[in-house]
Amino acid sequence: MEEYFNIGQIINTHGVHGEIKVLPLTDDINRFKSLKYVIIDGVERSVLGVKFQKNKVILKIDGINSMDEAMKYRGKYLKISRKDAVPLEENTYFIADLVNCDVFDTEGKELGKVYEVIKTGSNDVYWVKGEKEVLIPALKDIVKEVDIDNFKIIIRPVEEWQE
Repeated sequence: MEEYFNIGQIINTHGVHGEIKVLPLTDDINRFKSLKYVIIDGVERSVLGVKFQKNKVILKIDGINSMDEAMKYRGKYLKISRKDAVPLEENTYFIADLVNCDVFDTEGKELGKVYEVIKTGSNDVYWVKGEKEVLIPALKDIVKEVDIDNFKIIIRPVEEWQE
């Protein structure tokens, strides 16, 4: 399992005092309010301030004090440790834990590995690459079991739910 999670990507600077504009990579943008630190390029840095701008987050990070310094971090990812991640509700999973899981149907047929989890408005979709590529809606009726510890997902046979 991943020890660190990407929670945002620095997309630009904000102002002249070293603030950074972040594209959140989390379901709940408000989780940034409680951030005490982030990890950038393997270095833990304190979060000194948080503001919100539309669907972006503006952060003031310790040690980044000018627009030029902030520009050096453009495109970098903000990470947090798994131990500091928001607790998940039952039957919910971190995307990082789903990627690379082996996918089988209930009849034992191997379909491939989860390549990516696509966020849609109504439900996530697992993009599975194997002999063939298949998009699997993450619905209780289709996904029967997720075993993160063994990197395994069991679904109903594709023929039963795919037209």
